[in-house]
Amino acid sequence: MKTIKRYLRLYRALISQFFKMVLQSKVDFLMGLFGFFFTQVAGLLFLYLVFEQIPDLQGWSLGQLIFIYGFAQIPRGIDHLFTDNIWLVAWRLVINGDFDRYMLRPMNVFFQIIAEKLQPDALGELLVGIVLVVYSAIKGVVVVDGLHIALFVVSIFAGALIYTSIKLFFASIAFWTKRSGPFLQLAYELSNFAKYPTEIYHKLLRFVITWIIPFGFVAYLPASYFLGAGSGNHVAVIGIECVIAAVFWFVAYGVFKKGLKSYESAGN
Repeated sequence: MKTIKRYLRLYRALISQFFKMVLQSKVDFLMGLFGFFFTQVAGLLFLYLVFEQIPDLQGWSLGQLIFIYGFAQIPRGIDHLFTDNIWLVAWRLVINGDFDRYMLRPMNVFFQIIAEKLQPDALGELLVGIVLVVYSAIKGVVVVDGLHIALFVVSIFAGALIYTSIKLFFASIAFWTKRSGPFLQLAYELSNFAKYPTEIYHKLLRFVITWIIPFGFVAYLPASYFLGAGSGNHVAVIGIECVIAAVFWFVAYGVFKKGLKSYESAGN
């Protein structure tokens, strides 16, 4: 318990320092925030234009796809907000030797990485996701009751953990290859497919984004439960999502810890 309180105090201290630095350039902060917001709006506009030409996409209505799109943005936004610094491990911290500073401090290394900064740009993703989910609830597109709300919260955080685990796994490859950014970028791009029903894709791609790099479990599959397809055994999808999140986290963090033992400073 003392350890948890200590890390919470450290997290507050580190994040407060980060915000002091960010607020020195308010224009950059606002441009990044609005840039991400309008990127998400552009994706939604594309979806609307598609449905102007195709009113029905393999049985899915525009309202249902809006919910899936919004649902996908929330766990991605949470991961983006709190753990975006993992990208630097993949791209430059290891190859430049900058990772040394984490190894020298008497703190958990993973904690240091994620506590070093937040990514305010992610607020654009979260805002769009929340607005679309609330809109879908108001329009009666999704089932709203106590059970669904509770499972929605569980699913959101399980999905965020899946995002973080996938990111940490591919970033950790850099401990052996020195730079793993291209691998992480390629894997992360697959998350864009999870914003739409997986039935519209080839079965090989569907298998990859469901069971190999399981972005399907952060959006479409749990979202289909909340859209009213969730009766009987469909609720098991949320349970499977939680199991996948736990398994991928233990694997990713295990690879990360093994990578720490293999780390060699690159020097200057």
